[in-house]
Amino acid sequence: MWPGLIYVFVGGGLGSVARYAIGVGFEKHNTATLPYHTLLSNFISCLIAGLLIGYLPKSGFYTEGRLWLLTGFCGGFSTFSTFSLEVVFMIQKGAYPSALFYATLSFLSCLIAVFAGIKMAS
Repeated sequence: MWPGLIYVFVGGGLGSVARYAIGVGFEKHNTATLPYHTLLSNFISCLIAGLLIGYLPKSGFYTEGRLWLLTGFCGGFSTFSTFSLEVVFMIQKGAYPSALFYATLSFLSCLIAVFAGIKMAS
């Protein structure tokens, strides 16, 4: 149990730091009405998850890799809760087309990223 907790803890910390870095990077150039930093974090996380799902079972590193990279890193790096709040905030501001576009773009691009990752790992 303890090794698994440590894997998730370290991976989650690294994923959260990576997500923060993307947010800071976009903050400097924020002229967009959509939260592209969240979209990018979710897309990259889904791509990594797809790659790992395709690669880990044949790596001999499945259990540790799943905990450290999928549960930890991807869990810390993806931002579904932030995404959900951003959509709600857009709706509250009356930006319905932007909210719908952002939610659809996020959902579809992340599904495509998972499929692409699996295909790339095959």
